[in-house]
Formats: sequence, C-alpha cells, structure tokens
Amino acid sequence: MAEIFKLGGGGQLDFDRATVEQAYDRWAPVYDFVFGGVFSKGRKAAIQAANKVGGRVLEVGVGTGISLPQYAPHLRIFGTDISEAMLRKAKRRINNLGLKNVENLAVMDAEKLEFPDKSFDVVMAQYVVTAVPNPEAALDEFARVLRPGGELIILTRISADAGMRRFIERRLQPVVRPLGFRTAEFTWSRYALWLTATRKIELVENRPIPPLGHFSLLRIRKAAIAVAA
Repeated sequence: MAEIFKLGGGGQLDFDRATVEQAYDRWAPVYDFVFGGVFSKGRKAAIQAANKVGGRVLEVGVGTGISLPQYAPHLRIFGTDISEAMLRKAKRRINNLGLKNVENLAVMDAEKLEFPDKSFDVVMAQYVVTAVPNPEAALDEFARVLRPGGELIILTRISADAGMRRFIERRLQPVVRPLGFRTAEFTWSRYALWLTATRKIELVENRPIPPLGHFSLLRIRKAAIAVAA
C-alpha cells in the first residue's frame, strides 16, 4: 500500500531509517526537556484512551519512556523505538520508578514489527507516523498486530492539503527534515485513503490537540470477530 504514495510524498525517498535513527539519537539527551511540556496534553489524552481499552499495549516510538508512568498499572506495556539512545533513557526511567507493568523494550523498525498478528489490544503511536520513511507501511503493521476489537491510537501532526499553511509547511521541510520531522508530507487526505483501503478498521475519533491545533488524536478501531449464533 505504501507504494501508492511514494511519488506524492514530497521527497520521501531520501527520508530513510538511518536518517530517523540518527535524528532521534541526537534528540535523546534533551527530548524530555524540549518536548515534555509541549506535548503533555496530547500525551495525557492518548493514554487516557488507552487506559479505557485496557489489556496489552504496544507503544511504538516509546522514546525515553516519558509516557510509561501514566499508563494504568493493570495494563501490560511493550515499548519499541528505532533509537537505542532513547531506549537507554527509557530503561533508566522504568528502573527508577519501579514500573512493573512494562513487559519489555526493544529496538524495532515501525515498518517491520517483530510480533505475531493480533498481539495487542492497543497500539499507541505518538508523533511517529510522520517520522518514518513509509508511513502507510507502518500503519499497515500497526493494524496487523492489533487484536479484533482493539484500538490504534495515534497522536500526529496533520499537514494542510492546500492554502497558505501548506505553502509554509513546504518551505520549512528542508530545514526540519534533518531533525527527523516532516511538515508537509502527511495530509489528512493520506489518512483518509489509507482508512478506505484497509479492511476491518474504522475511525472512531479525530480530535484536535494542542499546541496550536495542528496536531490530532486519532482513534481507529479494528472490527471485532463476529460470533456465530
């Protein structure tokens, strides 16, 4: 499915795994300081949604583990990230806070998750989708490892499809790409196409999230298996 969008991504081909890994290794020492407060409201809303679903949670792009203390203790959490430096900080956080509900952490590519199908009740992806080389491939993987009836919870920046904001985002892209960010490549129309093309899932919530309303909380539910009468 990702091949459909390769030419429409605005230079997506040069945004490879090594670029992402190096960018987040650089961010690791200061990530909590720079982004902890800015994204706190979105993070809280996403985890509240996960806590309501319950069960086993996969957090893709767990980073420094800044979200981990907020999960309800009855949930079981597995965290993955592309950056070893980020995960080292996450492991220290788990040990320092005694977080017993974290099953494990692992270096893993979001586009090639090393889990069987239907492994998790919740897949959480905070500010991840626009930071991977092939976003649709990652979304496919999230849906694959999600159990029927489970939820994919995404915090993401959704770019404008047109207008002045679209123009500004495109102009900023060469500046922010080396930092591991994309300002113009993932519009709502791409999400809509992916949702339409992917079977047995439905969008149940699309909520604007601070800062500035340029971010959204998406809740996507996988259809439950029908029980024969």
